[in-house]
Amino acid sequence: MKLLNFYTDDGIHVGIKKDEGIIDATAAGIGSRMEDIIANWDIASGLLYRMYENRFLPMLQEDDITFAPTVSGSGKILCSGLNYRGHVDETSKETEKDYPAFPVIFSKFGDALSAHNETVSLPVHTFRCFDYEAELVIVIGKTAYNVTEERAGEYIFGYTCGNDLSIRDAQFVSSQWLIGKTHPGFAPVGPYIVTADEIDPCDLDITCRRNGITVQSGSTSDMLFSPSRLVSYCSRHIRLEPGDIIFTGTPEGVILGKEMGKRDWLAPGEEVVVTISKIGSLRTILG
Repeated sequence: MKLLNFYTDDGIHVGIKKDEGIIDATAAGIGSRMEDIIANWDIASGLLYRMYENRFLPMLQEDDITFAPTVSGSGKILCSGLNYRGHVDETSKETEKDYPAFPVIFSKFGDALSAHNETVSLPVHTFRCFDYEAELVIVIGKTAYNVTEERAGEYIFGYTCGNDLSIRDAQFVSSQWLIGKTHPGFAPVGPYIVTADEIDPCDLDITCRRNGITVQSGSTSDMLFSPSRLVSYCSRHIRLEPGDIIFTGTPEGVILGKEMGKRDWLAPGEEVVVTISKIGSLRTILG
């Protein structure tokens, strides 16, 4: 099932994506908070599937709605860096290549979240080295603390598309990446959450298009650490809760991976679209 959040006059509603359009599940009685639906999936799923099968519920069209981020941002936003072999290769041209032995984990703050079709402002008054990173994003389904890799899949609710927008000239001023990663709006996610039962996360095509030109094209099979490995590793150190999300890293093709002098950084007015097979396309406009 594909779920989404969208704005209405009375707040954010949860929707169900169908080929014919979108069911307003909140208006039909499911509630309005995605994290509550995720946390109570054993109960909520039956109602949502009945809505999905109900041919008489009114349908909305995507062109008539404004998407909201797929989660609220009240929970944790974790990110895995250097998690694709090709990305490690491209960013280590000037140093000795060294695949990490353990996941490289950093975070973003809740106000970094932005939605499908949203305009994200670049802080050009301070920085200039803006980059894209197309990513598969894990959505946690239930409380996970110190879970094994073998059981980690039980704690994954689903997956969405993400763009780990980055400010490279802020990211590398120290050994800590935070200030280069968590500018407001710099964690676009969406447009949908696809439940885990419909996806093999280790066999998905992932691309990024910049102004219509493909700049990243890879597969999640190139990950060093699988989603289950990431969830297990993070849960050893951090208590994960329903609605928390984990960005799983990016394939090769980022601007940082180009040679010095050939790095054409993002600028206001550009469009970046992240597409992941079986999930959809996440569009971000840079302002």
